[in-house]
This record gives sequence, structure tokens and C-alpha cells, in this order.
Amino acid sequence: MRRRGIEVAMLAVLAGGMLFPARMVKAQEPGEQMGGRAQFAGMQRVMGEVTAVNGANLTIKTEDGSSFQVTTTDNTRVMKGRGVSVKVTDLKVGDGLMAVGNLDAPNKTMHAAMVVAQDAADMKKMRENLGKTYIIGKVTAIDADNARMTVMRSDGVSQTIGFDETTSFKRGRVMRGGGGGFGGGDASGSAPAPSAESITLADIKVGDQVGGQGSLKNGVFVPAVLTVGAPGQGRRRGGEGQPGATSGAAAGTGAK
Repeated sequence: MRRRGIEVAMLAVLAGGMLFPARMVKAQEPGEQMGGRAQFAGMQRVMGEVTAVNGANLTIKTEDGSSFQVTTTDNTRVMKGRGVSVKVTDLKVGDGLMAVGNLDAPNKTMHAAMVVAQDAADMKKMRENLGKTYIIGKVTAIDADNARMTVMRSDGVSQTIGFDETTSFKRGRVMRGGGGGFGGGDASGSAPAPSAESITLADIKVGDQVGGQGSLKNGVFVPAVLTVGAPGQGRRRGGEGQPGATSGAAAGTGAK
């Protein structure tokens, strides 16, 4: 169970990295994300899409267009899908990838202790379903009178979502990318933890991080449950801001 917890946490982080503009940061909350494994504490991560596989080395492109080399050794743990151990040579162009290890930022090289990948087809499905079967992003406007909210999605698209009598609101940890989006399930969004606190629309503020599963109703995405990030969620060490902040992403409207 301990090993499985590490794999699930890593997959959740990868999901967030592919939906949010990829960035290089020190691993957040290593005790939680890495299942308490001390060897990963304080390591850095880089996330993106595989553009080349050359023996033990990978090239990935982050969503801001930067390219990084990921180098692996016989000691690097490589996982794909539902945490299945694979070889680096099993990975292919188009796969989503997160590498954790020691980053040589000037040379844009990650010396990886662990690599987690997701199949290209699953990544495509996840992107296509954003705004249709799940939502994740930052609240930019609230129209309580008309039961509407505008969310800057994790892919940089601004979308107005709606609520009806079936929608409930929770406060808890927003799992970026959703439990089902990785590990071979459907590309769904955040599911609230059983201990999530029930709140109302009036408790949600502009700037909050939100996520939830739902469906399109008359062309408008309506979440069944909208989970709002608990206070302080997503703050990096050193107060570097919130995850999911877009950088240079073009904004659009609606779910296409």
C-alpha cells in the first residue's frame, strides 16, 4: 500500500503538470507527494511532452515551449500508466512525462531519480475533456445572481461555468488533473476527499483554485461537485505563488 500511494501521488502531480504550464520547482510537500520517501525530499521536477527518446535519454518540451534533456541511469525508477515499471525505451514521442531528480537549470538537463509517464492517447483524451467532463483552474469572476462563475482553466482558456440544484460545493484539496485522468481511467476531474467541508457558492472568492467533475448542460459546463482549494493550498516554498497560474497562455471562452 505504501508503494501504491507513492505511485498515485506521482501520477496526480504529473496530471497537474500537463494541464498547468509546466515549470521547474522544488517538490512541494514531499512527505505527501512522495509517500514519505526521504530520498525524494527537496528534489526538483520538470514536466512536459516527450519529443525524442535516445537510449537512456529523453527530450521533453514543456508547455511554455522550452526543451529539457532527461537523463536516466539503471537506478532511475521508470513508471507508466497505473504505476507499471517499464524501461525508458518503452516510452514514446507524445507521452506525457514528469521527471524528479537533480536539475541542471543552466544546461536544461534533469538527472532523474524517478520518471513517471502517461500514454499519449490518454493525454489527448484528458485535454479534450477539460471543460466538458471536468474543470480545473482559478476563479476570475463570480455571478452569484445568475449562478455563474468564470474560471481561467489550467490550459489558459477562460470558461464560464454554471450551477444548478444538483451542484454541491466542497472545500478541500483540489487534486489537479483528477484521480481518473491518469492510471488508465477516464479523463475526469477532481473528486473531493471524504472529509471535505461542505460550503456554499457565497464562500468562494475570486482567486480560489477549483476543480470538479460534471457535464455539459445546454452547452454550459455544470459541475456535480465543485471542490475549492483549502486555504494555503498550492503555495510554493518561499511564497512563489499559486500553481496553475498561466504564463503567456492565450485566453478563449467556452468549451469547444
